[in-house]
Amino acid sequence: MTYAQNFKPMALVLLIGLAAFFRACPATAAGQETLTVAGGCFWCVEADFESVPGVIKAVSGFIGGKVKNPTYKQVTGGGTGHYEAVQIIFDSAKVSRDQLLAMFLRSVDPTDAGGQFCDRGDSYRTAIFVSGADEKTLAKRAISRAQSDLGQAIVTPILNATTFYPADDFHQDYYKGSKLVITRFGPRRQSVAYKKYRDACGRDAGVRQLWGSAAPFTGS
Repeated sequence: MTYAQNFKPMALVLLIGLAAFFRACPATAAGQETLTVAGGCFWCVEADFESVPGVIKAVSGFIGGKVKNPTYKQVTGGGTGHYEAVQIIFDSAKVSRDQLLAMFLRSVDPTDAGGQFCDRGDSYRTAIFVSGADEKTLAKRAISRAQSDLGQAIVTPILNATTFYPADDFHQDYYKGSKLVITRFGPRRQSVAYKKYRDACGRDAGVRQLWGSAAPFTGS
């Protein structure tokens, strides 16, 4: 068999292999970007931002610490250095980073350095994570505008993004989950337990009190 005869089946095998590779590893769509923020309970931040047109998805996880592949129990127990955070994947042709940053700062209490609402401790602090000078400039501008609108000092830091560790599946889309969980109110569906938690924690009431009609997710 000649080289040319050998080449055709070899080329076919190569093309099949490349097709399988690209199916397994789809390229990032043009205009798709990521914003990572910490705003207290990641269930709440995820629920808020998945309602925004142009947001493709939001992923709950951990960032900022030194422990690799941390568990929820480790992070909330303290000592890992990680924040509860959310990666917001969005289509920049439909919603801008500026818009998302403005929404984020007005969906939390950025004047609180010790946590958010009923959730206290280092893992529940607010933060904006950036990659590069351009993202840092946008974050600084968003904080400056929010501080001017609020008339109070904002303590939310801008931090360099490090490895983001997604939380386990149980925590993803918790706010719309149908699994039964045990709560202090008894067995509840995840979505019901989430709503009771959010109400009891005073998140929406606190945001409304602070931001008034500028709060984007509380129905004010």
